[in-house]
Amino acid sequence: MNLLKLEAEEPPSRPQAASQLLTKPHRPIKALTPAGSPVQGPHIVALASRAERFPVGPVTRAFRKRYFPEIELAQWNDWRWQARSRVRTLAELERIFELSEDERDAVIRHQGSLPLGITPYYASLMARADAFEPLRRTHIPVGTEYLKTSGEADDPLGEDGHSVVPGLVHRYPDRVLFLATGFCSTYCRYCTRSRMVGEAGGDYTFSRPQWEDALAYISDHPEIRDVLISGGDPLTLSDDRLDYLLGRLRAIKHVEFVRLGTKVPVVLPMRATRSLIKVLRKHHPLWMSIHFTHPSELTPEVTEATARLADAGIPLGSQTVLLKDINDSVETLKPLFHGLLMRRVRPYYLYQCDPISGSSHFRTSVDKGLEIMRGLRGHTTGYAVPTYVIDAPGGGGKIPLLPDYIVGREGDELILRNFEGDIYRYTDPDGTVGADRTLDAGPR
Repeated sequence: MNLLKLEAEEPPSRPQAASQLLTKPHRPIKALTPAGSPVQGPHIVALASRAERFPVGPVTRAFRKRYFPEIELAQWNDWRWQARSRVRTLAELERIFELSEDERDAVIRHQGSLPLGITPYYASLMARADAFEPLRRTHIPVGTEYLKTSGEADDPLGEDGHSVVPGLVHRYPDRVLFLATGFCSTYCRYCTRSRMVGEAGGDYTFSRPQWEDALAYISDHPEIRDVLISGGDPLTLSDDRLDYLLGRLRAIKHVEFVRLGTKVPVVLPMRATRSLIKVLRKHHPLWMSIHFTHPSELTPEVTEATARLADAGIPLGSQTVLLKDINDSVETLKPLFHGLLMRRVRPYYLYQCDPISGSSHFRTSVDKGLEIMRGLRGHTTGYAVPTYVIDAPGGGGKIPLLPDYIVGREGDELILRNFEGDIYRYTDPDGTVGADRTLDAGPR
C-alpha cells in the first residue's frame, strides 16, 4: 500500500553537488569517486570532482549497512537522495520496523494530509522493535491519532483566520509568519499544521505567485520588521529558491531580520551543505529556530550541521514541544538542553503541545510542564532553561508560564521563595505585588 499523496511541494528531484567550499573550519577533501563517475543504484547520483566530508555516527552506519547496503556513503550523505528515499509506505516500514498491530492499522487507515514520511537517516535513530521508543512514537501513526477530543481543532492557533493573503499570517503587530512550502522531509504526528502539510490542493497550495502576493503585503506594511519563514520546512527548498526568497525579503527596507523555522538540521542534517551555508551567509541578520525533541537526536551528524550553521554566524535557538511519555521529565530535557548548548543552540521555547486534532496522547498537563520548569530553573545554568509557553488557541499568541515564586508581602517587604524552597525578603517600598496573598511559608 502506498500512502504517498501528491505533496504540497515535490521533494528534491535533482542532485546538486557541492563543489563550492567554504574556508576553514571545513576544508576541501578529495573526491570519493573519480571526477564525473556516477554512482549507480536505485537513483543515479552524479558526483562533482569534490565531495563534502560529513560524519556518519556508529548507529547510523550500522543501519545503512543492514538496510541500505547498496547505497554508497556519498549517496547516503546526499540530502536530496535522503528526501527522495523517505520511508513512506507500509511495506517500507515493515522492512525496517517490527510494527505493532496498532501502528499497522493506523498506517493502513491514513488518508489525506500529514502522510507518513521519515528520512532514512532519522529512521536509523529509532528502535526497530520497541513501539514506545520516543522518536518512533513521534513519527509512526497510532490509532489515537484518529480520536478528536474536547478542545482540539484542525487549526487550533487560528492561523487561517489571521492569514492576510494565502500563506502569510499576520497575528502580531510587528511580525509575520511566511508559509513558504507545505513539504517536510519528515512528518511529526503532532504537527500544528497537519491540515496543510504533505498534500497539495484544496485550500492549501504553495506557489511562486503566492510568494509574490505575500511579499507585496510585507512591502506595503512598514510596521513589519520581523519575518519568520516556516511551512512545511523552508530548508527543503532548493538553494536557488531559498536564496531568491531571502533576497526579496532583505530588499524590503523595513524588514530588520528574518528567521527560519526548521527541523531539517535534526532529521536531515546533511542538508547543511557548503552551498547552503554560502546562501544563508548572504542574508544576515538571519536567525534559525530548530525543532529538537529528545537527546537521542544529538548525533555526530547533527553536531556537524549545527557547527556549520553557527560558524556561518547564524544564531541558533531550539523549540521543543513537551510530549507525554517522550520528553516530559527533567531527566530527559536537561541532557537535551545541555547538549544543545554544547552545540551552540540556545534552548528558547518549551511548547505545551498544541491541541491539534488527534493529539491527546501527546499532551501532558500544564502542571507537568510547570513541574519540569521548577526542576530546571536554579538547578542548571539559565542558558539551559527555555521559556515554557502555551500558544493560545484561536490566535491569542504565545503566553509564558512560570512557576510562582512569590509568597506574599509584609509591609515594604516582598516575600519570595527560591528554587530550593527557602524564603527570602526583598525590600520593595513602592510595590504592591504579593499584597493580595495570604502568607504561606510552606514549600511549593
